Amino acid sequence: MDNISSRTMDFVNNPNIILILRFPTRSGYSDGINHSFLSDDSDEEFCANLQQRHVSVPNTDRLDKHEISFATKQACGITDSSSKQNLSIASMIQKRTIGPAFSTAEKCWISNSFLPNKFDLITKYNNSWLRVYNTHNGKFTQLKSIPARDVGWSILDTAFSPDGSTIVYSSWSECLYQCSVSENSTTQESLLLGPGVRRFCVFSLVFSNDGREILGGANDGKLYVYDRECRQRVLRVAGHYDDVNAVAFADNTSQIFYSAGDDGLCKVWDKRTLTETDPRPVGVLAGHMDGITYIDSRGDSRYLITNCKDQTIKLWDVRVFSGEIGKMNTRKAVSSQNWDYRWQPVPKRLRKPRDLLEGDTSVMTYRGHSVLQTLIRCHFSPADTTGQRYIYTGCSTGRVIVYDVLTGKIVRKLFGHAMCVRDVSWHPFYPHIVSTSWDSTIARWRYVSDAKYISYSDMEDTENEIEIQPQKLRRSERIAAQQARNATFNSTS
Repeated sequence: MDNISSRTMDFVNNPNIILILRFPTRSGYSDGINHSFLSDDSDEEFCANLQQRHVSVPNTDRLDKHEISFATKQACGITDSSSKQNLSIASMIQKRTIGPAFSTAEKCWISNSFLPNKFDLITKYNNSWLRVYNTHNGKFTQLKSIPARDVGWSILDTAFSPDGSTIVYSSWSECLYQCSVSENSTTQESLLLGPGVRRFCVFSLVFSNDGREILGGANDGKLYVYDRECRQRVLRVAGHYDDVNAVAFADNTSQIFYSAGDDGLCKVWDKRTLTETDPRPVGVLAGHMDGITYIDSRGDSRYLITNCKDQTIKLWDVRVFSGEIGKMNTRKAVSSQNWDYRWQPVPKRLRKPRDLLEGDTSVMTYRGHSVLQTLIRCHFSPADTTGQRYIYTGCSTGRVIVYDVLTGKIVRKLFGHAMCVRDVSWHPFYPHIVSTSWDSTIARWRYVSDAKYISYSDMEDTENEIEIQPQKLRRSERIAAQQARNATFNSTS
């Protein structure tokens, strides 16, 4: 399973092991954050604005002409639309009984007809511990609890070693902490980074494919590489002018990697030519209008996606870098932002679709989710079961959002959590998505025929296996319903 990145939240090398990481809110105002960011809008008004700005059809002009469009269609078995247009899954199975086995593309085509839609509550949590679960046969059995050190207000990131034997996590400390997955081990080893600043943390970390090195991006704008065999930091380079929120390797060679942060730029680096004295990226990807919160590589060293506080996800081709105009316009757009995404509402200028910045070299822009309160993450769906047909992300409204890569449209809005969903992870081989939320719950989503959605507040006292019921009416709908009842009553009086 070498093609699975070590930064995957769950199911790394052993699909039966999952690491549950708590991302607690700042002490003392977790409930306040959930509501105060809607200070100038009611819940109904904010969600209405969020939906209204995406009524227009996404612009796919660049994407339709791009190589990734053809590659994704081919991987999903939809290159010949005429042959699949009237072909049902039942008829495909019938033909399978007398013909050859399903191809990988055909399997993806079938799997994509059954996207996860049912909420199963896995667990609640209320303290700063890391928990490891065995997920054999779809059951979540806790194997180990690890008390986190130097938490401050949050555990910031975790990563499994490629062999699945070790967890490394970051907190508000000049060290990373390394722990064994083994139930018998309680040792936590400190991996000193030596940043030379007082208030320090690593927002994002990832293992190299051979497990020897750990790459991290920190709040001092620098990139760190720690060598586990030498037991020391081997590289510290100035990567960005502001917090580095995300790092990711391009592929399994672990030579090319990406970094992005609050300066709005995504940079591409070659570790073989990188030096501390003259750190120069191979190229820069520009087009976002605010700080970038996350990077996910497609794993082919060509494509990646970035999630951003400008309320968009962008798809990039690293073979097409941005020029000076694009970089200048991104810096200008970011510097003009005067809001704090952690507790303020989204500015109106970011709510409505607008033209791309001049010099934006992204292949496609995806809109429809909300990035507030925390560094929300996005991912490509698995190659083996979906052909990477989808992009899925958390959302500050408590939803899990699934986009179609090819159309830019939302194909799933999964309701269940009561607060912001920070991270999500799709099982590499099964149609399951795991989500972690600020409502102190971990949930699993799976496909159930005719499932409907409900808010988590309506099922706090129910068991893990919950049959989803219709969601409560919003305030505007309740008023309309009441007016209709009154009109009926008056007419019959």
